[in-house]
Amino acid sequence: MMNMSQNGKICCYRRCDEKEFLDDRIEIKTVFPKPGFNKKLKEEFLVKWHSNGEAEFHVDCWEKVYMISRSRPNKKLPYMPKEERELVETASDAFEQFDSNSKVLQEAKKAAEWIKCSDHCVAFTGAGISTSAGIGDYRGKAGKWTEDDQNRAVSIATDKAGTETDDEPPAKKMKPGRSMDSGIQYENLRPTYSHEALYKLMESGYLKGVISQNCDGLHGLSGIPDDKLCELHGNVFIEVCEKCGHRYHRKFYVMDDVGSQYFEEIEDFGKSCVKKPKFAVQCELCGLSHRTGRKCDNKKCKGNLNDTIINFRDNLEGEILERARTHSRRSDLMLCLGTTLQVTPAANLVGKRKDRRRLIICNRQETALDSPHQKKGANGADNRCRVFGDCDVFMREVMRHLYTEEDLKTWEAARQERMKKYDTERDPV
Repeated sequence: MMNMSQNGKICCYRRCDEKEFLDDRIEIKTVFPKPGFNKKLKEEFLVKWHSNGEAEFHVDCWEKVYMISRSRPNKKLPYMPKEERELVETASDAFEQFDSNSKVLQEAKKAAEWIKCSDHCVAFTGAGISTSAGIGDYRGKAGKWTEDDQNRAVSIATDKAGTETDDEPPAKKMKPGRSMDSGIQYENLRPTYSHEALYKLMESGYLKGVISQNCDGLHGLSGIPDDKLCELHGNVFIEVCEKCGHRYHRKFYVMDDVGSQYFEEIEDFGKSCVKKPKFAVQCELCGLSHRTGRKCDNKKCKGNLNDTIINFRDNLEGEILERARTHSRRSDLMLCLGTTLQVTPAANLVGKRKDRRRLIICNRQETALDSPHQKKGANGADNRCRVFGDCDVFMREVMRHLYTEEDLKTWEAARQERMKKYDTERDPV
């Protein structure tokens, strides 16, 4: 089996003398302008870019490349063409970092020790926990928001060069419908190793609750019960009656994307290419439509059903937010997986925990809680268990320190049976 240091990637900085496979590394992705660069110019680049705009570096090599891109040209520094400086600038806002194999193993052991002695451990999850399930994140090197920002920057640069571009602006409100997520079929998504690990930790009594910013329904599908799950931004498989408040857990994606598309296009362009559904009503807060087109099953009610998704400018559901606050106030250890801890008010909950001495973070991008002064307590003790990398890789190592080899092997081998159960809880598409 290939270990984490043998990932088959080598440094793309042309002046790097090391040709071994990268262990700890930086990964970036840029956007090439159309129609691209000529061969002669590419040969002058300091970075050997992949055809899709990606590149990998040693950490110190990336720091050199970034420093050169930000410095005025001079004889003391390697020459970097203006065109490549723009490529580096485009990529620099969303680089991803991966720790060495030894660092991941070290931090995973520490995390497991903290989990074992915790009284109220709570997981706080973001989009990064679901990327291995097939759904993209938002702020990673190929995240939805990152690509929107990069494409916008390239369009502006192309406009300045006098080339025609598509003048249609990117989506503003980011309702997580199929059209916004590259046609993802949510019914086909299945829990990742990390989702299942959290459920096993809860079964074993190690984990008391899960607070999630995700809408994909994978925590519930893995087995986390409703009373221990706080989905702050909603769930694409849950709809609620706007009259009686009854919640319906469905096996299918409940949202109506057409109504939201209609209202968004009207706002952006003054007209829409789709017909407004009769049941669609524009939300006064987010400007989109929450109605799904179905009615409450209660014959005495028959109220319209709404999706539970929290769009920009929507308010979080009070009851769910209060449960999340309760978990946070009781927490003496928080396990943050796949989140940059930037989206408020959700991210504010991390700072509300009862005991702030210990915090575990695994994410490929930097977070708001990575500053050095936050890593040490008053007594000088290390308050942070911080891993740059993939959640599944990290959680596999954490689990190795919490369960016997035999128990873990039996649990992991049962995944195929669990997959069959998941299949029964989602409609085929």
